[in-house]
Amino acid sequence: MSVVNSAEGVVPPAPAASDSRTFARGAKDLLDGFRHSELWLHLGWTDIKQRYKRSVLGPLWITVATAITAVAMGLLYGTLFGQDLHFFLPYVALGLIFWNFIADSIKEGSVVFSTNEGLIKQLPAPISVHVYRVVWRQLIIFAHNIVIYLVILAVFPQPLNWTALLFFPAMALFILNAIWVSIVFGVLATRFRDIGQLLTTVVQLVFFMTPIIWSTRSFTNTNGGEMSSRMRLVELNPMYHYLEISRGPLLGESVAAYHWWIVIACTALGWAAAMVVLRNFRARVAYWV
Repeated sequence: MSVVNSAEGVVPPAPAASDSRTFARGAKDLLDGFRHSELWLHLGWTDIKQRYKRSVLGPLWITVATAITAVAMGLLYGTLFGQDLHFFLPYVALGLIFWNFIADSIKEGSVVFSTNEGLIKQLPAPISVHVYRVVWRQLIIFAHNIVIYLVILAVFPQPLNWTALLFFPAMALFILNAIWVSIVFGVLATRFRDIGQLLTTVVQLVFFMTPIIWSTRSFTNTNGGEMSSRMRLVELNPMYHYLEISRGPLLGESVAAYHWWIVIACTALGWAAAMVVLRNFRARVAYWV
């Protein structure tokens, strides 16, 4: 780089343009964070052990608590709505299991950076390490909870077929969504702390708007026009489509392709937002926490 001479003296060269606010640096943060797998795998598992430290059942409390809730809600709402428990109990159990993954990813993702202030300021690691830690912790909890479905399946067998394998691509989409949700809401809630409280309220509201403890089968008793309008209202909720692609295959139901396309579109839009957030605000997280 050349140095310009002037009457006043030597003019220093112009500083090189910073690449800290580029999509490449954001992608590098994600890749470098993933390569630190030993760190976030250890931290995620430690979180689970610390949460149930000194308890008799330990992490098994995850399964017990969800099982009690699923069975209680399945029996209560199945009786109230006149549903067949052979179908409704596995339906509610799976709905709660997948919903807990979604809801906890949103709520814990929104505080992923603010709750790790010490590590962020003292540990020279990509910020995505803390995102992967949250997602890994949710996967551990999900693994404990899915045992409930296997037990209920043994009591209330479902007409499973090869479409049950669609559970795996559905979970892959869930993981991808959990990552971008933690990035977007985590960064925004670090800058604006009220966002975390707002998300908690919204998640609670969406729970009742999503067919988890109620089924769209209850619409079949109405005339065709009313059923169509009700279903259009339900399908405005993106969470409905996420549950359809994950719960349907494990109940032996065929899942319409448009559910998959909606989830894939939401995932793509979410990742686009995550990359923009990483590009613009990744370097500021350490100053905001």
